Amino acid sequence: MAGRLAATRIPWGAVPLSGGRSRRGSSRVVRGFLRDPAAVVGAVALAAVGLVLAATPWLGLRDPLETNVPERLAPFSWAHPLGTDTIGRDMLSRVLYGGRSSVALTLAVTLMVTVLGLIMGIVAGMRGGIVDSAVMRVIEVIQTLPFVIVAMVAVKFLGGGPQKLVFVLAALGWTGQARVVRAATLSLRERDFVRASRALGCSRLRLAARHIVPNLLSPVVVLATLDVGRTLLALSTLSFLGFGARPPHPEWGSMLADARASFYSTPRLLIIPGMAIVIVALAANLFGEGLRDAFEARTAGT
Repeated sequence: MAGRLAATRIPWGAVPLSGGRSRRGSSRVVRGFLRDPAAVVGAVALAAVGLVLAATPWLGLRDPLETNVPERLAPFSWAHPLGTDTIGRDMLSRVLYGGRSSVALTLAVTLMVTVLGLIMGIVAGMRGGIVDSAVMRVIEVIQTLPFVIVAMVAVKFLGGGPQKLVFVLAALGWTGQARVVRAATLSLRERDFVRASRALGCSRLRLAARHIVPNLLSPVVVLATLDVGRTLLALSTLSFLGFGARPPHPEWGSMLADARASFYSTPRLLIIPGMAIVIVALAANLFGEGLRDAFEARTAGT
């Protein structure tokens, strides 16, 4: 999760943005990204998964909740390309609709974590002093907590369900982004262009909006992209343990939990959603690492 990102290598060099330099830097990032085959594969895989999941309602699939006991555990066929589960539900339909749920929750957590980490990091870096110390102590406390156990307890206390799970993961996962943003903000606020704006009477809020945030977009985007895979794994783990989507609604983690009893007799029920999780998490990691390397190459060449 994002709270464990302290050791992640990221692009640190924030450069004052100007029109020509920004355009040249962007083209250098694109060229550097396209020269990395693994990153391109990750991007293509993510795009393909996104398109399929977005088009799922129009693919004419069976209802993922529809049961047909006489067809339980049916093998691969034209009628059921991925077979059926233990109560006759179509696996292809459940994997795709479950993917829509899993990916939507993952993106919601990632967005909340990114926004919260950006705000807290900028506040700590710009204010300094007691505010900075207080934010850092909160970060240290959260990062010392056993993540899965605390998440389970919090979701149970809040009443369970995917919405509660999203808020709990966001509340526990913003610390990694906040540490990175704080460090970058501390560096940026000492740059000449920020000092000049401060000398002209620019407020902290205006400084953050006009100078700090635009120069933090590169590391923040990279961190958010890298965090997608970790967030998906965390969500799937907690859903597998019964703290996510409630049966019979499909979600990749809960589908893994449903397939435990049938693993030795029908392993495909567990392998199929498991492979879906692996593919999306791996593709997000490849894409994020490609972006990171491309941004670092741009910074080194600036």
